[in-house]
Amino acid sequence: MNAMIDRYAVFGHPIAHSKSPRIHAEFARQTGQALTYEAIEAPLDGFPYAISAFRAAGGCGCNVTVPFKEQAYQLASLRTDRADAAGAVNTLRFDGPDILGDNTDGAGLVNDLVGNLDFDPAGLRILLLGAGGAARGVGLPLMERKPAELFIANRTAYKARELSSRFDCYGGGYDALPGRQFDLVINATAASLAGDLPPMPDDIFARGALAYDMMYGRDTPFLTFARERGAKVADGLGMLVEQAAEAFFVWRGIRPETAPVIKLLREA
Repeated sequence: MNAMIDRYAVFGHPIAHSKSPRIHAEFARQTGQALTYEAIEAPLDGFPYAISAFRAAGGCGCNVTVPFKEQAYQLASLRTDRADAAGAVNTLRFDGPDILGDNTDGAGLVNDLVGNLDFDPAGLRILLLGAGGAARGVGLPLMERKPAELFIANRTAYKARELSSRFDCYGGGYDALPGRQFDLVINATAASLAGDLPPMPDDIFARGALAYDMMYGRDTPFLTFARERGAKVADGLGMLVEQAAEAFFVWRGIRPETAPVIKLLREA
């Protein structure tokens, strides 16, 4: 009977903290899909081998998290437009001899904003803080909502400008921010991990603005800064569940309900 159960996993280093197995177990239960989903820590120098071994053992697909998203992009023989735009892959699907690479991070962010937070980026002025992998994954889906403006700010200005040229938007250093206001400010930097705050002017938030931190599970300095200046705030837990739902759809062709899973994780 076990031979009929499809295998999925998430690969990262480290990976023990991952909520993905819980999320996908809930999705499988909810949709009646026969599958297992596990967390696998790949060696830093052995990611391609770990994927190959998982595939050979009957794996159908997997998620990929730090630090392997760029390697996953290289490993894919077929890629979606959003994977190409990001230059990074967080979802692999094994199709016969082919490996499809996709990036569901941006769709996860947009689905959380629009579906869970009732905050559509269409026509808004958006500030995206950071120009690393997290920012790369969300640029195209944000631009597809047709905002009034997307500005990418980074400590290293040329990285922001380089990334902004990919998405046909604007970019620069933090010194370009004084005198400007935004309706949606997204923190895609690693600052929250270190308990730091990206350097922003006090008046960066327009009236009714939303501050969104991709980090989840803690009240970050960024969220505190925003709240003290009258902005609405949200963490990245919804994005985590929504990008997982998008990956589930890529694998199974079924869209699970995300709201009950977000509620379950919040209560936990």
